[in-house]
Amino acid sequence: MSGPSRQLLDRLSDKWVNLTLNALADGPRRYTDLAKSVTGVSQKMLTQTLRTLERDGLVSRRVTAAVPVRVDYDLTPLGWTLMPLMYAVKEWAEVHIGEVEAARAAYDAAL
Repeated sequence: MSGPSRQLLDRLSDKWVNLTLNALADGPRRYTDLAKSVTGVSQKMLTQTLRTLERDGLVSRRVTAAVPVRVDYDLTPLGWTLMPLMYAVKEWAEVHIGEVEAARAAYDAAL
């Protein structure tokens, strides 16, 4: 695998990208709300992740003039097309985590 597909798969496999997209699947969110729901992400990493997702056309950013300025993020129509795949991977992981952990333990014991 090479080229554009590799670039996108590298991006989508990033944990912060995955967690941010899943948080936005609940609807538009303010930056502070996203920071609270994406546990463990630093402000710098969340900002970088959102900029990257906006650049890729998966997330939109809307600024509302207010005091203080309000910034909302939302999935774009392109971003929404990705969500069934993200849900499928999440569901697979939840169903099979026990098997993966057992395989890891067996592998580690054999070393």
